[in-house]
Parts: sequence; C-alpha cells; structure tokens
Amino acid sequence: MSGEQLQENIRLLKLVTAASVATALTLITVKLVAWHLTGAASLLASLVDSLMDLAASAINLLAVRYSLKGADRDHRFGHGKAESLAGLAQASFIAGSAVFLAIYTINRLLNPRELENLDAGLGVMIFALALTIALVIFQRRVVLRTGSVAIKADSLHYVTDILSSLVTIAALLLAQQGWLRADPLLALGIALYILYSAGKIVHEAVQHLMDRELAEEIKRQIREIALAEGRVLGFHDLRTRQSGQTKIIQFHLDLAAHLPLFEAHAICRRIERRLESAFPGADITIHQDPANLCTPWQTAGNNPACGPQSGPRG
Repeated sequence: MSGEQLQENIRLLKLVTAASVATALTLITVKLVAWHLTGAASLLASLVDSLMDLAASAINLLAVRYSLKGADRDHRFGHGKAESLAGLAQASFIAGSAVFLAIYTINRLLNPRELENLDAGLGVMIFALALTIALVIFQRRVVLRTGSVAIKADSLHYVTDILSSLVTIAALLLAQQGWLRADPLLALGIALYILYSAGKIVHEAVQHLMDRELAEEIKRQIREIALAEGRVLGFHDLRTRQSGQTKIIQFHLDLAAHLPLFEAHAICRRIERRLESAFPGADITIHQDPANLCTPWQTAGNNPACGPQSGPRG
C-alpha cells in the first residue's frame, strides 16, 4: 500500500463516518413521520433503534477523527486506539438495542395490537431500507480497504437496522392478513443475533486494546524485508501490534560486531525505508545486536558480512 493509498483510506474513513451520521438523521426523521401516521409500535421500536444508531455514529465520528490525529507530547504512539474504544462503546449500544427489542417483542406477544395506515408505513419503511442498504455497502467496502474496527462496529448497527426494517415491513404486511404475532416472534430471534454480534465486536476491540500481534502473513513479510539486506546475519524478537491505522513494528537485527556504528545505522535505515514503503505510516523500531554467528569459512573472506573476527553477541 502506497502513501497515496493511505491518504485515500483516511479520506474514506472521514467520509463514511459523516455519511453514517447523515443517514441516521434521515432515518430518524422518516421513521418519526411513519410512526405519527400509523401509530405502529413496531415503527416506534425501529425509531428508538435508529436513535441509538445516531448516538453510536456520533461517537464513531468523533473517535475516528481523534484516532487519525498524529502523535503528541502525551500520546507518543498516536491516538489510534480511540477506534477500539469506540467499538466497545458501540457494542454497548448494540446490546442495549437488543435488550430493548427483546423486551418489546415479549410485550407484543402478550399484547398484540391492530395497526393503522399500513400503506403509508410500508412506503416509508421501504425507503428507509433502501437508504440503509446503500450505506452498509459503502461501509463494508471501506472496512475491506482500511480494516477499521470502529467502522465495522458502526456497520453492524446498520445491519441490525436493516433486519429491524425487514421485520417491521413483514409485520405490516402480515398485519394486513390479520397475523399480529408474527412480528414479535421474528424480532425475538433478531434480538438474540444482535447480542451475539455485539459480543464479536467486543472481542475484536479488546484484542486490539490488548495489543494482539499482526497477522502471520504480515510478520512473514517483515522478516523477509529485513533479511533481504545482505549484511544482516540474524533476525529475532519481532513484536507487532496495531493502533488504529498505524502498524507498530519492533525487532532485533544481528550485525557483524566489527561494523562501525554509522554503517550499522545505515543498514537499519535502508530496512526502515523498505518497511515504510510496504506499510505506510508504520512506527518502526530496530535494535542492533553484535553477532558472533560467522563460521571459520565465512570469516576467511567468503561472506562480506563477516569481518576478520566477530565479537561476542549482545
């Protein structure tokens, strides 16, 4: 990924968070109108769900913008973990929506009600459904490109909103046929799915906050880039983690003990530049160890990385 691609990712993150808030405001408006026209309790539940989405999207908007800030005096590794904190906050909203939906559906099972002005309610809900689907498609593309935990959590909000809208539409259609208990039965199953999904978001956010290692493929690539430098004798103690959009990479290199400091530094700078090219924006720390890994055959002049004699390994 090039530096231009990284900047494009940042632009997409800002754009998708703004689109999320705008969509939430639109959904709240149209659902409020639909509830006023029909008086349907299912539409009121969907409206409350969208209000929670708006609160979560607002948190996400602030968190993503904050996480993209550079390092400062008090946060030398940047602010990337704000994304994971936003994911935890949104999971709480998702779980709250699920509990509300479960309580609501149980009440509807016990107390079914007749619905009014069904055609108007159906028209508004179909519009809301189309708008939400368009946003989720956009969010999924951004997540595939950036890997953002916060956007992934926000997308889950709107997936549940799609499910809520489908259940509401189904309830309105079935109500026309006189089957009033279909809505709460379907909604109860969705509430359980929402709780499960919230648990997955919490797990992923916690893994980021606990500094889980990067994927094995990325670690293999780091190792190959480091060892491609001809004068490197060894590579060990690789440690990696992710903070927002920043990959943090730390490892040790074994270099011939006789090398002057400026040569060892130049070797590390070349490796850093290659890693920065492969992982734009990465925070890279390389520790240099004097190596004593050369065989007599190598020290005899058959390996340019080995001098006449290598000192002890630090």
